[in-house]
Amino acid sequence: MLKIRLSMGGAKKRPVYKIVIADSRFPRDGRFIEKVGFFNPLLPKTKKERVNLNVERIKHWISKGAKPTLRVSRILGESEVYPMPPKGNNPLKAIPKKERKKDKSEGEKPVADGAKTEPKKEEPKKEATPKTEPKKEEPKKEATPKTEPKKEEPKKK
Repeated sequence: MLKIRLSMGGAKKRPVYKIVIADSRFPRDGRFIEKVGFFNPLLPKTKKERVNLNVERIKHWISKGAKPTLRVSRILGESEVYPMPPKGNNPLKAIPKKERKKDKSEGEKPVADGAKTEPKKEEPKKEATPKTEPKKEEPKKEATPKTEPKKEEPKKK
């Protein structure tokens, strides 16, 4: 299966990525079929040199069945070559940690209220289950005295 993905290059702590067409079985930085662009995440988003794409070749490979990875599809979506993928569900990621902790402490109170309403709904179900639980407990009580005399017998010997 053909993939349009990022191949890492650059020095330590200074990544630069090539956007390549590669077979999904090939290693990330290994063999590829064609280089169709590059991506430099260290440059600001406003600079044109951050992303360079060969749009004609990308459209050609997509028509052949190549599928972009999530990160590449976002890059292609920003340049309006490919539809932007749906956003993931991580609403806390953009909020600073200090504010997250404040929101959690405030948010726990309403969650506790919600938790109180849910057990009320579960209580009738729990009433049916305790009837079966005492039956299970009775055999356990019988089993425990049997084990205790066995322990006492070796002590006497």
